[in-house]
Amino acid sequence: MTSTVTNITRKRGRPPGSKNRPGDGKNQSLTRALTLLERLAESPKGLHLTDLSYQLGMPAATVHRLLNTFEEMNFVEQDAEQGLWFVGLKAFTVGNAFLNRRDFAAIARPHMETLVEQCGETVNLGVIDDGEVVFISQVESREVMRMIVRLGSRSPIHASGVGKAMLANMSEQRIARILERRGLARFTEKTIDNPALLRDELEQVRQRGYALDDEEHAVGLRCVASAIFDENGQALAAISLSGPKARIVDARLGELGYSIRQTADEITRELGGYRPG
Repeated sequence: MTSTVTNITRKRGRPPGSKNRPGDGKNQSLTRALTLLERLAESPKGLHLTDLSYQLGMPAATVHRLLNTFEEMNFVEQDAEQGLWFVGLKAFTVGNAFLNRRDFAAIARPHMETLVEQCGETVNLGVIDDGEVVFISQVESREVMRMIVRLGSRSPIHASGVGKAMLANMSEQRIARILERRGLARFTEKTIDNPALLRDELEQVRQRGYALDDEEHAVGLRCVASAIFDENGQALAAISLSGPKARIVDARLGELGYSIRQTADEITRELGGYRPG
C-alpha cells in the first residue's frame, strides 16, 4: 500500500525517472533565472549587465538572454539611457499573490475604507510603472458625484496626486529621466508643464508630506496624496483621496492632507517601513 502511494505521488509530482538533480539542464536554467530576478530585487537602484554577470558568475550572453526574456514578460525593465536593469511590475504582481501578508494592497484596504468613512471621498492606491501612475486598488465614495478610476488604468505622473507624491521621493536623476522620457503634457490650464515649477512643487510635497492635484489633470477634480514606504525608506506606492472641487474646498485641504499622510504612515508602519527624513 505504501509503495502504491509513493508511485502515485511521484507521477503527479514529476515525470517517472526524474531525479530532480541540481545539474539538470532545465532546473539549472530556472535557478539561474530566479537568482537573477532576486538579485535585481535586492538592487533598487538597478544594475548594469556587466555587474549582474560578475555578481552571479554567469556569462554576459546568458544574463542578457535571461533579461530579454524577462523583459518580454514584463518581469524586468531597462533604463536604456543608463543601461540599468530593474525589477518590473509583473514581478510585483506575482510576489503579490505569493503571500497576502506582504500584499500592501490588502494591508492598505481597511485603512482606505476607514479614510473614506471619515472624509467621504474616494480613496485610490497607485504605483509607478514605466514613468506613469497605475491604479491598483480603490474604495469608492458613497456620494453621487464621485471620482472613479478603472483598476489598471494609467495617469500622468506630473499631473496626479499619486504621481507627485511618488516623484517627490525619487532621486533627482530618476526624476530627470522620467521627465525627459515622458515630458510634461498639458491637460488643463493648471497643469504644471514647467520643469522648474514642478521641482518647486515637489519640494513643497516633501515639506508637507502630501501632494496636491488641483484640477491639473481634470477640470473640477482635486485630490491629495501621500506616499507609502518600505523597510528601506523607499516609496513603493501612494494613496490619494479624490473628489469634486465643490466638496474639496480650500478650507479642507490642510485637514485632508493631514488625514491622508496619517493613513499612509499607518500603512507604512504595518508594512514595517518608515518615512525618510
